[in-house]
Amino acid sequence: MNVEKEQSEQTTHFGAAQVALEDKQGLVNAVFDDVAGRYDLMNDLMSGGLHRLWKDAMVARLGPPRTGSRPFRVLDMAGGTGDIAERIVNASHGFAQVVVSDINQDMLDVCAGRVKSWRFPGQVEFVAANAEELPFADKSFNAYTIAFGIRNVPRIEKALCEAHRVLKRGARFLCLEFSEPDVPGLDEVYRLFSDLVIPPMGRMVTGDAQPYQYLVESIRNFPQPESFSAMIGEAGFCRIKHTPLSGNIAALHSAWKI
Repeated sequence: MNVEKEQSEQTTHFGAAQVALEDKQGLVNAVFDDVAGRYDLMNDLMSGGLHRLWKDAMVARLGPPRTGSRPFRVLDMAGGTGDIAERIVNASHGFAQVVVSDINQDMLDVCAGRVKSWRFPGQVEFVAANAEELPFADKSFNAYTIAFGIRNVPRIEKALCEAHRVLKRGARFLCLEFSEPDVPGLDEVYRLFSDLVIPPMGRMVTGDAQPYQYLVESIRNFPQPESFSAMIGEAGFCRIKHTPLSGNIAALHSAWKI
């Protein structure tokens, strides 16, 4: 069986649906084309605004240095509108250099428009790229961050291996992703909120509930933290841990390249 035929016979989830593996990225791109201008609002709707605190926690865990003899370079993958990049640069007082990368050019365009008003606009650059095939040399970065993006990648294992490849030894991997609440009572409330509130609210805000329905379903299809930690380890990372946030509505995954 040739490679093209083998790939065409593989399927993956797109929300609750099963689609051909090679079709998922185009479908995901269409979702984010539709919501690029209101991406941060989308996260506010899906998390009740808590995503801002979770992102603060991720950057605090990273602890970017404020000085040093060598540049501190961060790849913020699926960087979207740049809110993680802005936090990193500000936390480092302008020392860190952040490459914001996203497969969706519309998302990068939104970020490029916003960066002009940032405190340290010169410390950020933009690269359109696929997380599964990064256009960067081996051992190029001191840290790799990704927030609410890894579950949209068709081949998560490939993205994790690419993250490992482009990181230097001693570098940090940090991933923030939605999870499934594990607090009795909260899990049912969150499920009802996701099913009955988020899609209709998305329709009110953007005129289309479908992107929000997909995002709700994509969360449910994402591996549980223990399983995702195992995938991170298989990519070559060490000292892997995950930290539940807000009753495990989200989880912060961290690891090191040793």
